Amino acid sequence: MSNLQEWQWVSGEIKYDNPWITVTEDQVINPAGKPGIYGKVHFKNLAIGIVPIDNEGNIYFVRQFRYVLNQYSIEIPEGGGLLHIDPLESAIKELKEETGLIAQNWSIILDMHLSNSVSDERSIVYLAENLTQGTPDPEETESFTIHKYHIDVVLRMIDQKEITDAITIAAILKLKLMMLNKQRP
Repeated sequence: MSNLQEWQWVSGEIKYDNPWITVTEDQVINPAGKPGIYGKVHFKNLAIGIVPIDNEGNIYFVRQFRYVLNQYSIEIPEGGGLLHIDPLESAIKELKEETGLIAQNWSIILDMHLSNSVSDERSIVYLAENLTQGTPDPEETESFTIHKYHIDVVLRMIDQKEITDAITIAAILKLKLMMLNKQRP
Protein backbone atom coordinates (compact mmCIF):
# COMPACT_ATOMS: atom_id res chain seq x y z
CA MET A 1 0.00 0.00 0.00
CA SER A 2 1.38 3.36 -1.00
CA ASN A 3 1.39 6.53 1.01
CA LEU A 4 0.05 8.86 -1.70
CA GLN A 5 -0.40 12.51 -0.87
CA GLU A 6 -2.69 14.86 -2.74
CA TRP A 7 -2.01 18.34 -3.95
CA GLN A 8 -3.35 20.99 -1.57
CA TRP A 9 -4.70 24.27 -2.89
CA VAL A 10 -3.61 27.40 -0.99
CA SER A 11 -4.76 30.26 -3.24
CA GLY A 12 -5.30 31.08 -6.87
CA GLU A 13 -5.13 34.03 -9.22
CA ILE A 14 -6.60 34.36 -12.70
CA LYS A 15 -3.80 35.31 -15.08
CA TYR A 16 -5.78 35.30 -18.33
CA ASP A 17 -9.43 35.06 -19.31
CA ASN A 18 -11.28 35.11 -22.64
CA PRO A 19 -14.57 33.63 -23.91
CA TRP A 20 -12.97 30.16 -24.38
CA ILE A 21 -10.44 29.66 -21.57
CA THR A 22 -9.32 30.88 -18.16
CA VAL A 23 -5.71 30.46 -17.06
CA THR A 24 -5.18 30.35 -13.30
CA GLU A 25 -1.96 30.18 -11.30
CA ASP A 26 -2.52 28.36 -8.02
CA GLN A 27 -0.27 28.43 -4.98
CA VAL A 28 -0.16 24.84 -3.75
CA ILE A 29 1.43 22.39 -1.40
CA ASN A 30 2.79 19.57 -3.55
CA PRO A 31 2.56 15.87 -2.65
CA ALA A 32 5.99 16.08 -0.96
CA GLY A 33 4.58 18.74 1.41
CA LYS A 34 6.48 21.62 -0.19
CA PRO A 35 5.04 24.90 -1.51
CA GLY A 36 4.80 25.33 -5.25
CA ILE A 37 2.73 26.68 -8.11
CA TYR A 38 0.41 24.96 -10.55
CA GLY A 39 -0.94 26.47 -13.74
CA LYS A 40 -4.44 25.43 -14.81
CA VAL A 41 -6.27 26.00 -18.08
CA HIS A 42 -10.05 25.87 -17.65
CA PHE A 43 -12.01 25.29 -20.84
CA LYS A 44 -15.41 26.95 -21.04
CA ASN A 45 -16.67 24.48 -23.67
CA LEU A 46 -16.68 20.75 -24.27
CA ALA A 47 -14.54 19.50 -27.14
CA ILE A 48 -17.02 17.73 -29.41
CA GLY A 49 -15.89 15.26 -32.08
CA ILE A 50 -17.96 13.37 -34.64
CA VAL A 51 -17.01 10.28 -36.64
CA PRO A 52 -19.41 10.38 -39.59
CA ILE A 53 -19.26 6.98 -41.28
CA ASP A 54 -21.20 5.96 -44.38
CA ASN A 55 -22.55 2.54 -45.32
CA GLU A 56 -19.34 1.68 -47.25
CA GLY A 57 -17.10 2.33 -44.23
CA ASN A 58 -15.88 5.74 -45.40
CA ILE A 59 -15.32 8.43 -42.81
CA TYR A 60 -15.69 12.16 -43.47
CA PHE A 61 -12.88 14.51 -42.46
CA VAL A 62 -12.10 18.18 -42.69
CA ARG A 63 -8.71 19.64 -43.61
CA GLN A 64 -8.18 23.04 -42.11
CA PHE A 65 -5.41 25.40 -41.08
CA ARG A 66 -4.71 25.34 -37.35
CA TYR A 67 -3.35 28.73 -36.29
CA VAL A 68 -1.60 27.52 -33.12
CA LEU A 69 0.32 24.83 -35.03
CA ASN A 70 0.85 27.00 -38.12
CA GLN A 71 -0.04 24.03 -40.30
CA TYR A 72 -2.93 22.18 -41.90
CA SER A 73 -4.64 19.40 -40.00
CA ILE A 74 -6.83 16.53 -41.18
CA GLU A 75 -9.38 15.69 -38.52
CA ILE A 76 -12.87 14.49 -37.86
CA PRO A 77 -15.47 17.27 -37.59
CA GLU A 78 -14.84 18.94 -34.23
CA GLY A 79 -15.96 21.98 -32.35
CA GLY A 80 -16.83 23.47 -29.00
CA GLY A 81 -20.04 22.66 -27.20
CA LEU A 82 -21.40 25.01 -24.57
CA LEU A 83 -21.38 23.37 -21.13
CA HIS A 84 -25.07 24.12 -20.48
CA ILE A 85 -26.25 22.55 -23.78
CA ASP A 86 -26.78 18.84 -24.43
CA PRO A 87 -23.53 17.66 -26.11
CA LEU A 88 -25.52 15.76 -28.73
CA GLU A 89 -27.20 19.00 -29.80
CA SER A 90 -23.74 20.56 -30.25
CA ALA A 91 -22.54 17.52 -32.23
CA ILE A 92 -25.53 17.62 -34.58
CA LYS A 93 -24.92 21.33 -35.21
CA GLU A 94 -21.17 20.87 -35.73
CA LEU A 95 -21.57 18.00 -38.21
CA LYS A 96 -24.07 19.98 -40.30
CA GLU A 97 -21.98 23.14 -40.09
CA GLU A 98 -18.69 21.54 -41.18
CA THR A 99 -19.82 18.84 -43.63
CA GLY A 100 -23.49 19.45 -44.42
CA LEU A 101 -24.18 15.90 -43.20
CA ILE A 102 -27.25 14.92 -41.23
CA ALA A 103 -27.10 11.63 -39.31
CA GLN A 104 -30.05 9.49 -38.27
CA ASN A 105 -28.14 7.48 -35.64
CA TRP A 106 -25.87 8.85 -32.94
CA SER A 107 -23.90 7.11 -30.19
CA ILE A 108 -21.15 8.21 -27.82
CA ILE A 109 -17.96 6.24 -28.41
CA LEU A 110 -15.54 8.25 -26.24
CA ASP A 111 -15.71 10.51 -23.20
CA MET A 112 -12.20 11.60 -22.25
CA HIS A 113 -10.06 14.31 -20.70
CA LEU A 114 -7.42 15.98 -22.86
CA SER A 115 -4.06 17.04 -21.45
CA ASN A 116 -5.28 16.47 -17.89
CA SER A 117 -2.01 17.54 -16.28
CA VAL A 118 -2.67 21.19 -17.13
CA SER A 119 -6.30 21.48 -18.24
CA ASP A 120 -9.81 20.33 -17.42
CA GLU A 121 -10.78 20.02 -21.10
CA ARG A 122 -13.26 17.21 -21.68
CA SER A 123 -14.03 15.69 -25.05
CA ILE A 124 -17.07 13.70 -26.10
CA VAL A 125 -16.89 11.87 -29.43
CA TYR A 126 -19.95 10.58 -31.26
CA LEU A 127 -20.34 8.02 -34.00
CA ALA A 128 -22.76 9.39 -36.61
CA GLU A 129 -24.40 6.87 -38.97
CA ASN A 130 -27.08 6.71 -41.68
CA LEU A 131 -25.94 9.94 -43.29
CA THR A 132 -27.74 12.30 -45.64
CA GLN A 133 -25.76 14.95 -47.51
CA GLY A 134 -26.80 18.57 -47.18
CA THR A 135 -24.95 21.88 -47.56
CA PRO A 136 -22.17 22.85 -45.15
CA ASP A 137 -22.59 26.14 -43.28
CA PRO A 138 -19.18 26.99 -41.76
CA GLU A 139 -18.63 29.78 -39.26
CA GLU A 140 -16.85 32.87 -40.60
CA THR A 141 -13.62 31.82 -38.86
CA GLU A 142 -13.58 28.40 -40.55
CA SER A 143 -12.10 27.54 -43.91
CA PHE A 144 -11.66 23.88 -44.78
CA THR A 145 -12.06 21.18 -47.38
CA ILE A 146 -14.06 17.99 -46.86
CA HIS A 147 -12.50 14.60 -47.53
CA LYS A 148 -13.74 11.02 -47.32
CA TYR A 149 -11.43 8.08 -46.55
CA HIS A 150 -11.94 4.41 -45.75
CA ILE A 151 -10.85 3.48 -42.22
CA ASP A 152 -7.92 1.40 -43.52
CA VAL A 153 -6.56 4.47 -45.34
CA VAL A 154 -7.07 6.57 -42.20
CA LEU A 155 -5.11 4.10 -40.08
CA ARG A 156 -2.19 4.37 -42.54
CA MET A 157 -2.47 8.18 -42.41
CA ILE A 158 -2.22 8.05 -38.61
CA ASP A 159 0.76 5.69 -38.80
CA GLN A 160 2.48 8.00 -41.30
CA LYS A 161 1.79 11.07 -39.11
CA GLU A 162 -0.45 12.69 -41.71
CA ILE A 163 -3.14 12.80 -39.01
CA THR A 164 -1.91 14.09 -35.65
CA ASP A 165 -5.05 15.46 -33.97
CA ALA A 166 -5.50 13.63 -30.64
CA ILE A 167 -9.30 13.49 -30.70
CA THR A 168 -9.25 12.13 -34.25
CA ILE A 169 -6.65 9.48 -33.47
CA ALA A 170 -8.45 8.32 -30.32
CA ALA A 171 -11.79 8.19 -32.15
CA ILE A 172 -10.46 6.22 -35.12
CA LEU A 173 -8.62 3.73 -32.92
CA LYS A 174 -11.77 3.27 -30.84
CA LEU A 175 -13.82 2.74 -34.00
CA LYS A 176 -11.35 0.11 -35.26
CA LEU A 177 -11.48 -1.63 -31.86
CA MET A 178 -15.27 -1.67 -32.07
CA MET A 179 -15.03 -3.24 -35.53
CA LEU A 180 -12.55 -5.89 -34.36
CA ASN A 181 -14.85 -6.75 -31.45
CA LYS A 182 -17.77 -6.97 -33.89
CA GLN A 183 -19.51 -4.05 -32.24
CA ARG A 184 -21.11 -1.46 -34.48
CA PRO A 185 -20.73 -0.24 -37.13
